[in-house]
Amino acid sequence: MSTAVANALNGRGAIRPAPAADVRKVVQHMMRLNVAGLPRNYELFHEALIGLSAGLAQDIAALGPHPRQEALDEIGLRYRLIGHYGLADDRSRNEASRMLKETAERLAEGRLHHQAFARACEAILKSVSGQQDQQSLADFIAEVEYLSASLSAVLAAERTIGTRLEEDIERLTALERGISAVQAAAITDKITGLPNRLGLNRALSDLYGQEEGAAGSALIVVDIDDFKALNIRYGMQTGNKLLKKLASLFRKMVKKSDFIARTEADEFAFLFANVRMQDALAIAERLRSSVEDNLVFAASDTSDASGLTISVGVALSGDAATPGQLQANARVALLAAQTNPRQPVQAFGR
Repeated sequence: MSTAVANALNGRGAIRPAPAADVRKVVQHMMRLNVAGLPRNYELFHEALIGLSAGLAQDIAALGPHPRQEALDEIGLRYRLIGHYGLADDRSRNEASRMLKETAERLAEGRLHHQAFARACEAILKSVSGQQDQQSLADFIAEVEYLSASLSAVLAAERTIGTRLEEDIERLTALERGISAVQAAAITDKITGLPNRLGLNRALSDLYGQEEGAAGSALIVVDIDDFKALNIRYGMQTGNKLLKKLASLFRKMVKKSDFIARTEADEFAFLFANVRMQDALAIAERLRSSVEDNLVFAASDTSDASGLTISVGVALSGDAATPGQLQANARVALLAAQTNPRQPVQAFGR
């Protein structure tokens, strides 16, 4: 991180409270407002109070004391918090079900109009056929007028139904776009814009679902050394800016076809195809050296600049029968790197 950016952020001064203090602050605030202790509510208030989202905090404050759960959920959905994605999915499914039910009712209504018109045609046809000699011209004209009125009613009903069906199609299309957006948000890290752990799990599931098998790929897991201490010392906003800069650096270092995700607060994961262990270790070393060469931060103008360091674990898909085992192997290698600062890049089984 550049000294100027760090100075601007760290000039605010105060050291961040410990995580336990954050938890107490959130819980106490929820209790004062008589908010139910639901996981999604905790996430909502944590984002407002600890995540320093001013807009979110203002929206919650506007609800006043004893806010309704429905109103809190609306705010959570508006800010696309992960804990509320399930609610969005349920609402979308219910809305789609309701719209399809209404569409079915309209089609049934149109069918009734057609059946009524068909019966009218049949009755008039029988009348004309059975009373050709006795039927007067006036009676015949009356029956034709009745048939014409029935036809007009059917055409009017069809126009109405057609208009409503077009509206339903537009609403269903918008709903589908909304569902797609929610699904995309569910697998995306809010801070960096990279895929999250769910996104990594999906990518690994696709890898191991290939007919040709999963061999030939490498999973590289990167952990930021002492990131929790950095967050406590400099504040979460500084930490978030550092994560964004780190994500930008990683994007520039890999090809578009390579997969990268932020899987934990201080952890990133890479998935590379068609690489051997020698290639994967070379990539891991480039990641490590690039971070140490490019990311520097300082607490003040007079303090010594500190370089960010990372630990890296490497595992090959050919050494794992399942996605879970591959992740476990990479984590074993990462742990070895974290416990041996002189060799911050470690490979599983090597």
